[in-house]
Amino acid sequence: MQRTPSDVNIKARWVAPMTGEGELLEAHTLVIRDGRILDVLPHREAAERYSPRVELERPAHLAMPGLVNARTRLAPLPGDSPAQGFQADGALLCVANMLRAGITCFCDTGYFPRDVAATAAAQGLRAVIGLPVAEHSSAWAHSPAEYLTRALKLHDEYKDHPSISTRFAPLHASSLADETLERFGILAAELDAGILVSLQESQQDVEDSLRLRGQRPLQRFQALGLLSPALTAAHMTHLDSADLDLVRRSGVAVTLCLASGLMRGHGVPPIDALRAPPLRVSLGSDGEYCGPGQDLWSEIRLMALHSRETSPGSVLAAATRGGAAALGLESETGTLEPGKWADLCCVDLAGPATQPLDDPMRRLVFAGGRDLVSDVWVAGRQLLVDGRFTRLDWQELASRLGSQCSTDSPPRPTHMTETRP
Repeated sequence: MQRTPSDVNIKARWVAPMTGEGELLEAHTLVIRDGRILDVLPHREAAERYSPRVELERPAHLAMPGLVNARTRLAPLPGDSPAQGFQADGALLCVANMLRAGITCFCDTGYFPRDVAATAAAQGLRAVIGLPVAEHSSAWAHSPAEYLTRALKLHDEYKDHPSISTRFAPLHASSLADETLERFGILAAELDAGILVSLQESQQDVEDSLRLRGQRPLQRFQALGLLSPALTAAHMTHLDSADLDLVRRSGVAVTLCLASGLMRGHGVPPIDALRAPPLRVSLGSDGEYCGPGQDLWSEIRLMALHSRETSPGSVLAAATRGGAAALGLESETGTLEPGKWADLCCVDLAGPATQPLDDPMRRLVFAGGRDLVSDVWVAGRQLLVDGRFTRLDWQELASRLGSQCSTDSPPRPTHMTETRP
């Protein structure tokens, strides 16, 4: 039987496709061609059906969809201020940290959308770029009208890009006039662009809204016609039963930023209530507070620790397919199934932190971290090989940052073999 050609076959000990609750496939191969997943099947069947150009063996690894950081900001370096302008090296440091953590897609909500989009595209990451809208002056714009004008221009620039998409992102929504919110809400609907916003992060947010507007933030957004599946609401820490009912009926997506909430003393949102179907729940690091680390593994652990009803599989699903769904990318990424982009990572479970491997997904939730991530692919392009960057020049970046750390350690064996049809 003639075998079908493929670009890369990845033979992993386990594959967690995230298509079902806790599904874990043992001794399976991921088949990639033209940047997309062609097949997922047992090793023997893959060898019989496909003739890969490159075959990778990852005998002690779990392959899973790349993590999706659904709320972050490519932060300036410590001591820098956003008012000083975009800090390119600070953004690259964030990219390096995301790749080392297995993050293949991120959503940025800062003041430098054009620079962030260009950085993501140049480094091969998938990104959703928040188009900022605000009343105050910033490095991006000086008035609501200018914010919207520039947002529309950048949206048009990337509307056909394969890995960069845009969403409207009102900043400090409580300070925006109703007319401004209604206007960009109409534009977002016309352009099918979606909206990213932080809502009810603190009790003070709720009290300020009641004092200034006479409504809780969610009530105000409902009255303005903005509560819909096109809205992704971050934080959502302080919710009462009426708020939860609004969230469920409207179908909004929710991004939990648990470490940020705890660091700022706002507490933890009602995770179990928010996870009730059919809600789309994702995780974000909220980079404004975490700095360049952009790590989702702490968010994964926090979600597992603060939920009584959440299984390890569902926590990992929130960090993968949940993030993709919250950002409107569920048809393209977030799971490992034929037809989707090959956005994935491999996690090495051979070390002592993950032993014994009686329950690989549970071990991954409670012991996972950037030190275990060995490989990362975005759209079939390998951006991390055995912990080493393939596109980002870490040595040069570290030198510019004045880093005292050593450069990459000598490469580990990659178990890569070239094969011919």
